[in-house]
Amino acid sequence: MADIAADITALEESLTTPTPEVVDDIARLEGDIVILGVGGKIGPSVAGMAARAIREAGIDKTVHGVARFSDPAARATLEQYGVRPVPADLTDDEQLAALPDAANVIYMAGNKFGTVGNEHFTWMMNTYLPGRVAQRYRDSRIVSFSTLVTYPLADVATGGSREADWPGIVGEYAASCVGRERMFEYFSRKHGTPVLQFRLGYSIETRYGVLQEIAAAVYGGIPIPLAMGHASVIWQRDVAAYAIRSLHLADSPPRKLNITGPEIASVRRLAELFGERFGRAPVFEGTETGTAYVMDGTELQTAFGFPSTTLADMIDMVADWVVKAGPTIGKPTKFQQRDGAF
Repeated sequence: MADIAADITALEESLTTPTPEVVDDIARLEGDIVILGVGGKIGPSVAGMAARAIREAGIDKTVHGVARFSDPAARATLEQYGVRPVPADLTDDEQLAALPDAANVIYMAGNKFGTVGNEHFTWMMNTYLPGRVAQRYRDSRIVSFSTLVTYPLADVATGGSREADWPGIVGEYAASCVGRERMFEYFSRKHGTPVLQFRLGYSIETRYGVLQEIAAAVYGGIPIPLAMGHASVIWQRDVAAYAIRSLHLADSPPRKLNITGPEIASVRRLAELFGERFGRAPVFEGTETGTAYVMDGTELQTAFGFPSTTLADMIDMVADWVVKAGPTIGKPTKFQQRDGAF
């Protein structure tokens, strides 16, 4: 147990380690940072990296992390990084109005899983609330987390969806996420608010994500469906770095940016590579369809260069974690879903 605890500490330390480019970019960023919805899987990495970059840059700036903080440990972790926790329910207008002012906002709140049967809540979180936030922070610069499912299933052979592609809505979750983008776009155009639509592929670390799910299936001899035969993945440290750096790219009308690694990852090939490391042959179900939720990351690479963590690095780290029986977050991505039912 002590070894696993040390592994978790080392993992979280690495996920919040700022790159030199993040330190440089945050040094020339004017004003404080508010991160709304900081309590999710990625939020602590973004907030922690921002706070560490501020210290390394030797500047005076505050990172405010806003969430309900139902888990006291999450609040304590942020405080250790130097983030100022702000307990608040964003859906309460009075609490939203009372949030700290800041020149920079990273918006991460939203709802995905449990949408089926609770569609009204998903629309409130993903569409109505962004409109309220856009009005509250009309004078700020905003990076709004979005998703690759705002695109339709793409032909893998063409290299994936590009920022200029028209949205393709499959299911109410995807529709509500397009609604989120439209709300930020409307208020950006109305007030001149600089906004960056941060269209994130599948974020990866050892405790959750597409790679962890595939690795666990191979290790456990569980059949792997191939209908969704490819995925766009990126390591969580790189996601955090790009989120912070993207504040400099916010514009009005909003700019859209695909956040993904340079390759489209084959589910079959990933399983085979994990199988080689485990000495176990993967078990497959079905065949690839040729389409998947995949994105082209050329614009990201042009703006910021390639991610610091390669796909090979991710595979090695995830494989090692699975062999050690390291803990998981327990929130499956459901990346195999093709009907938009989350």
